[in-house]
Amino acid sequence: MKRAQQGFTLIELMIVVAIIGILAAIAIPAYQDYTKRAHVSEGLQLAGAAKTAIAEYYSSNNVFPASNGPAGLASPTEINGNAVDSVTVSTSASQGIISIDYKSVVDDAAVLVLTASATNGGAFVWDCSASGTMQAKWVPSNCR
Repeated sequence: MKRAQQGFTLIELMIVVAIIGILAAIAIPAYQDYTKRAHVSEGLQLAGAAKTAIAEYYSSNNVFPASNGPAGLASPTEINGNAVDSVTVSTSASQGIISIDYKSVVDDAAVLVLTASATNGGAFVWDCSASGTMQAKWVPSNCR
């Protein structure tokens, strides 16, 4: 009499576990980078109001605002989110600056800096750069 096979062998189960382990080793770091990029983009959403406030202030006064107050924004720490610690407006030379400081969800020392320069036609050119411990792979594609 022949016996029917009743289950998987130990070798087959070990191969399946090894394959799952390899896939997890690849997928987990990719997912972590994806979530950090999503958190960084939250900062750009919060900075949208600051961009508008800087543009309005510049069109009225022909200079960039020195801080959040003159721009008509709340204090830096009041502009926050799940991943954003603060959004600060400042000025340097003839540029307006928005600094987005992130919480430990991204990295404690991660900062994204948006710099506005006015053109002769009255438009703004926004430049985006990362500083602190912000890794380039976390920065949104429109900032690279």
